[in-house]
Amino acid sequence: MSAHQQYVGRLAPSPTGLLHVGHAATFWTAYQRAQERHGILLLRDEDLDPQRSKQEFVDAMLEDLAWLGIEWTAPMIVQSKRLILYREAFLRLLAEGLAYPCSCSRRELARMVAAPHEDTDDEPVYSGRCRPTTTAARTFSEGVNYRFRVPEGETVSFTDVNMGAQNYTAGADFGDFLVWRKDGLPSYQLACVVDDAAMGITEVVRGADLLKSTARQILLQRALSLGAVDYFHTRLVRDADGVRLAKRHDALAIRKLRERGLRCEDVRAMFAR
Repeated sequence: MSAHQQYVGRLAPSPTGLLHVGHAATFWTAYQRAQERHGILLLRDEDLDPQRSKQEFVDAMLEDLAWLGIEWTAPMIVQSKRLILYREAFLRLLAEGLAYPCSCSRRELARMVAAPHEDTDDEPVYSGRCRPTTTAARTFSEGVNYRFRVPEGETVSFTDVNMGAQNYTAGADFGDFLVWRKDGLPSYQLACVVDDAAMGITEVVRGADLLKSTARQILLQRALSLGAVDYFHTRLVRDADGVRLAKRHDALAIRKLRERGLRCEDVRAMFAR
């Protein structure tokens, strides 16, 4: 971000469960960074999981964010209403030979995992089973998954504002990844990149479990000729056993903590632990 550019940050919750302490800690950091830089903070509802996204979770997250004292500028942006933007970006990748159809089933993909996952939401390195030998442009077919062809062996480097220098090698740390799903929806990676550019985001604040996703998204930014953004990845909030907090930790949902009588100051104090 240049010295004269206004800071634009964003909150990007998914309405697939109740907001928990881990989410809240990251969103509080995003809010603070926008406030300290006299910038603006936008809210994006990442509701592209039709099986798990529910209006009750949207209503709860809006109420919980406000209760925490987190404010945002402008009306909330809803991803499910922006599908035409994602489709245009995907078709551009496809036309340029940067995306290809993948017919692997979930069972086949599971067999390709050579080692246990890290403690993240990351997808396994794809084996390349469906990867074509040429980069010729392909026509689009409905009901098919599509993957982005990563530049094999290229190291994607960036400096995270909070965690310093990061380096990930395409084909080793991550492989060809999904950009379009057979149900007619974009992947998280593609939707995130398209929206961050369209919203004019200058800095993305999110959890450290998405560091590797940043390397993927940088490749998509380059492929789509989109401007770069800064990244600030926060350290993950963990429970007493060192396990990363997730939506399965219902007892640490902001809604549950409120019901137990905790004040917003009490919850915010948990972020610093």
